[in-house]
Amino acid sequence: MLTSKEYISQLAKDVEPALVFKEGMNFEGWQREAHAKLEELLGLPLPACEFDFQVNGQEKTEGYTSISFTFQSEPGYRVPCTLLVPKGVDTPIPGVICLQGHSTGAHISLGKSIFEGDDELIAGGRDFAVRAVKEGFCAIVMEQRYMGVLGARADGQPACLGLTDNAAMGSFLMGRTPIGERVWDIHKLIDVIEAHLAEYIEPSKIICMGNSGGGTATFYASCYDRRICLSMPSCAVCTYDESIMAMMHCPCNCIPGIRKYFNMGELGGLIAPRPAVIVCGVEDDIFPLAGVEKSYAVMRNTYESIGKGERCRLVKGQGGHQFYPDDAWPVVKELLENIE
Repeated sequence: MLTSKEYISQLAKDVEPALVFKEGMNFEGWQREAHAKLEELLGLPLPACEFDFQVNGQEKTEGYTSISFTFQSEPGYRVPCTLLVPKGVDTPIPGVICLQGHSTGAHISLGKSIFEGDDELIAGGRDFAVRAVKEGFCAIVMEQRYMGVLGARADGQPACLGLTDNAAMGSFLMGRTPIGERVWDIHKLIDVIEAHLAEYIEPSKIICMGNSGGGTATFYASCYDRRICLSMPSCAVCTYDESIMAMMHCPCNCIPGIRKYFNMGELGGLIAPRPAVIVCGVEDDIFPLAGVEKSYAVMRNTYESIGKGERCRLVKGQGGHQFYPDDAWPVVKELLENIE
């Protein structure tokens, strides 16, 4: 007798996603239909409002200027962010939106250790913003919903991971999704960049990156918002069958009904023809390499079908569930140079 988990896994094996892009289809038409379905499944759009952009502080360090700010992404909800501008920059340059995964908060991207265990996270290549500045980019760190200061747990851990305080579950009960809410905040952050931060960041050169839960948000935001010129999700892109459906994951990774229409490889076609750098760890035990390679193969085939195969890359780090900056950043720079 099959367990419930075994049964649903078997059911998924027999179901081909309904919105697969196939050779001979009109690509732009498929993207329009797929985007509309993804928006519906994410529970978007959320209510619109004024940004009420507020700068809260500025600090100069040896290598960059740090500007903290908040903005309103929907009525009554404020998103805390930090912008890092490299020293000596006086004209707009490309900017990187840096998204932490399930960790103690966005301060990890800034290389700041606050809670126990933060040093280990930073050492795993997760000080995204600091490295982006060293690579010559502006960087914006955004606190994601149910994490860090927005998770409001005393120990700093993401509220969406707590077994007794899983705040993200309320999103589902309200007809939303946690991923959709995070995508919306990224979407509105890009609006803020265009309206208030264009003196620092060139709006046509906005990169989005993140690891684990941050990589998941990066992936869906890049599918949703075409203003993201290059996408770099890390330790996140894998078949649902071999990752989210196969083992313990935070519920905030889930989008109800999505496997009926897409697997992650199919969804990746929404990023095309913009460059995509898929980063993984060959020993990642929650996003297994086999599922990553299957998803990447589907994405790459879609890119190749429109003559842009070279814009879809897979970077394999020789380790586990972490980011691999030394392997990934050279690929990003190569791709940016080739689309300028």
